[in-house]
Amino acid sequence: MSDPDSTSAPLTLVHTAQSNVEVFSSLLAELAPEVPARHLLHEALLNESLAAGEFTSELRRRTAAAMREAAEGSAMVLCTCSTIGPGADDAAGESAVPILRVDRPMAEKAVSMAQNIAVAATFLTTLGPTLELLEAAADAAGREVELEPFVFNAARAAWAEGDLEGYLDIVARGLRLAAEEAELIVLAQASMAAALERCGDLGVPVLSSPRLGLEAALAAWRGRLRAK
Repeated sequence: MSDPDSTSAPLTLVHTAQSNVEVFSSLLAELAPEVPARHLLHEALLNESLAAGEFTSELRRRTAAAMREAAEGSAMVLCTCSTIGPGADDAAGESAVPILRVDRPMAEKAVSMAQNIAVAATFLTTLGPTLELLEAAADAAGREVELEPFVFNAARAAWAEGDLEGYLDIVARGLRLAAEEAELIVLAQASMAAALERCGDLGVPVLSSPRLGLEAALAAWRGRLRAK
């Protein structure tokens, strides 16, 4: 993999949904408008995972290949989709350019804050990778955690129909229920974060991956270029 020397080498964000392009473009404009960034869209990786009902070994291989390709000419790569995160982890171990899955900083923060954690998702394909990541983060931190999954199945139909408002309403209702059962809520998908504006005060902390993941990626991007 290439190891860019130019301070203009971008932060590359790899998405599987157009809505995440918009979410992260907005966050970049807020947090670091000066940072050169490019967005790559690989919708098939998520769509095929949903169709298969799992993130298959073939999709994992293709994801890792897409991440390695994204690293070419980049100073940092951020994978913004939790479903394909394990493939990003695979690529990270093979690339001279740092590759980060967006939900890792969230998982590390979650296990440092609470023991009883609700893990909210709308796609079962995302739930497994997120639970595994939280368990790994807890093991690394020497913490014991209890993970309670909450899957909002009705939201998937709204998403498939392109009904973003309906999707966010369903997520918001589900989060209110999850808040009654846990010390902290983790949102397994970046697309769920916008629902927080519709929830009011849930009474428990809620962690979502977009801001935490992007902040970590920006710190790595700046640190890498300072080291040049």
